[in-house]
Amino acid sequence: MTNIPRMPPRAEQRPRIETFHGYEKRDDYHWLKADNWQEVMHDPSLLPQEIRDFLEGENAYHEAVMADTAGLQEKLFAEMKGRMKEDDSSVPAPDGPFDYFTSFVKGGQHPRYLRKPRGAEGPEEVLLDGNELGKGRAYFHFGGIAMSPDHKLAAWSFDGNGSEFYELRVRDTASGADAADVLQNTAGGATWAADGKSYFYTHQDENHRPLKTFRHVLGTAQADDVLIFEEKDTGMFTGVGKTHSEKYILVDIHDHDTSEIWVIDAEAPAVAPKLIAQRVKGIEYDVEHWNDRFIIKTNINGAEDYKIVTCPVDRPSPDNWIDLVPHRPGIFLVGYFVLKNWLVRMERENALPRIIVRDMNSGDEHAIAFDEEAYSLGFGEMREYDTDILRFTYSSMTTPAQVFDYNMRDRTRVLRKMQEVPSGHDPKNYVTRRVLARAHDGEMIPVTLLYAASTPLDGSAPLWLYGYGSYGISIPAGFNTNILSLVDRGFIYAIAHIRGGQEKGRNWYKSGKLEHKTNTFQDFISCAEHLIAAGYARKGNIIAQGGSAGGMLMGAVANMAPDLFRGIVAEVPFVDVLSTMLDDTLPLTPPEWPEWGNPLADKKAYETIASYSPYDRVEAKAYPNILAVGGLTDPRVTYWEPAKWVARLRELKTDDNLLLLKTNMGAGHGGASGRFDRLKEVAFVYAFGMKVAGMA
Repeated sequence: MTNIPRMPPRAEQRPRIETFHGYEKRDDYHWLKADNWQEVMHDPSLLPQEIRDFLEGENAYHEAVMADTAGLQEKLFAEMKGRMKEDDSSVPAPDGPFDYFTSFVKGGQHPRYLRKPRGAEGPEEVLLDGNELGKGRAYFHFGGIAMSPDHKLAAWSFDGNGSEFYELRVRDTASGADAADVLQNTAGGATWAADGKSYFYTHQDENHRPLKTFRHVLGTAQADDVLIFEEKDTGMFTGVGKTHSEKYILVDIHDHDTSEIWVIDAEAPAVAPKLIAQRVKGIEYDVEHWNDRFIIKTNINGAEDYKIVTCPVDRPSPDNWIDLVPHRPGIFLVGYFVLKNWLVRMERENALPRIIVRDMNSGDEHAIAFDEEAYSLGFGEMREYDTDILRFTYSSMTTPAQVFDYNMRDRTRVLRKMQEVPSGHDPKNYVTRRVLARAHDGEMIPVTLLYAASTPLDGSAPLWLYGYGSYGISIPAGFNTNILSLVDRGFIYAIAHIRGGQEKGRNWYKSGKLEHKTNTFQDFISCAEHLIAAGYARKGNIIAQGGSAGGMLMGAVANMAPDLFRGIVAEVPFVDVLSTMLDDTLPLTPPEWPEWGNPLADKKAYETIASYSPYDRVEAKAYPNILAVGGLTDPRVTYWEPAKWVARLRELKTDDNLLLLKTNMGAGHGGASGRFDRLKEVAFVYAFGMKVAGMA
């Protein structure tokens, strides 16, 4: 690509050489990692000036290069905003004397939390208004809201700079005033004890690790909070929640494949927690409560795709676990919850979900059926325990989101809400399909497609291929109004359900992690090659997109098969995998070792990660057009990962294709916090893809 408006900045090379397991590791751009990065997470103004100059220089460059798409970006933003119902609100969820819901106002960036008398049309009571609370802030993001048992107090939190250190407050619903209790550096959530006078929360330490659970008594200082649990292993996450029955507080300790849970009677918050089952490497479990029993989802005894067991509350050890829903290989148990008379679970088979309802008294079960070839399914907001009504959400790539209330007793469903698309949407104008691509080792990879009915399927249409493939996260085939801006312009949009996710069960995840990680990258390449062979695309006419661990995927496939892609969009990309996994001071490094391996302690893990780490595998060759997006206060994928990657690409790549780095200097992992500001970021990404595809 020629006629680039100005020369990009060049980062100075300052070699840093270390030796691990006999291997010499050279990093010329390590200096882009600020020595005071912990302080920068709290106060971005403390970023060293030379690093700021580099990032702002890259920002100035990408703005100059993309200046000719300004009109397109405005048009994309306007049409995506036009598909959004600006004054939208959620379906009210009953809870005791109130119905709780969220809403937006026209022109408002942030949600409002409201309630009204149960079953009544009004009056509405505004509990929290994000637009007012975020006024004057460059960044504002709600961390959550939790009502006290008597509904008189609301514990709420917010993140003020994108670093995910949440400030936790308590608001009196009668006066609208916040109490003097202000807790800093929390994980965001609060779990009330039954007395409504104390709550539990998780504290984030200076390295952004949630290792301590505290109990806070209203009217006291944070320094006086009672330490309930402290995790000594920095490789574990801790969190606190409550069973749906609200009988028990749960202190949950876990990493990516091991868990341990302690319970506290919600009516006796000062009593020490009791252990359900001691952690065993590779054994996971979740806990719910029903009558005098715990209901537990677990993979114990070889239940790879999980099963549900039950045990007495007073004898919760695994010796007393009895199967309630046995393990069935290939049928993945996604999640579950327990009501007074019902056990509801979601299963997935061959990448398609379904809901199963079980009568806890009779043992009878039935499934809720759906017809489309590919779709997304989820549980809706349900606050009450004693109910026969199940709320769930349904959508597909062509069908806007629907919210249903399903009567589990008489098996009838009521449509409570259909997502509105103000600018109009006719599902008949689009086609969604599920195809299978053969992997390098014979596995069949599901791919979901969306395209306009008028789009020719002769390979002439550009393809936009999205992938993630890590942590067992499955990418739903759900409705997304933003994507219509691509398919309406002739793109075929595809989601590659590659290994590393759990679309085809737990083994689908396991075969895309640790020593098998390269399956994830090869699967994505196989999906691209299959779509080319099937006539959906042409080689070199594909835009690939992924974020976070999906950004690592982008970096890997750019190295492995650059000729397949015209453009690569890597958002908050985890591309400096080896350096990050070697630095045990970073927030997520010890907890991530079960996902990627520990290269500090394990030579084989070092060799495996070094073989694919995108930053380390950049070579002197031609690359596709690349856009990398980062966030200065991102604690998950730190800003210096995309910065170093781009610097090394600038040093080595032999082509004249675009290479852009866009760093959000006032946000973290999720990008801009306001809903309209976020749309502008999507418009920028889409404009980049259209520009390099020759469609701008």
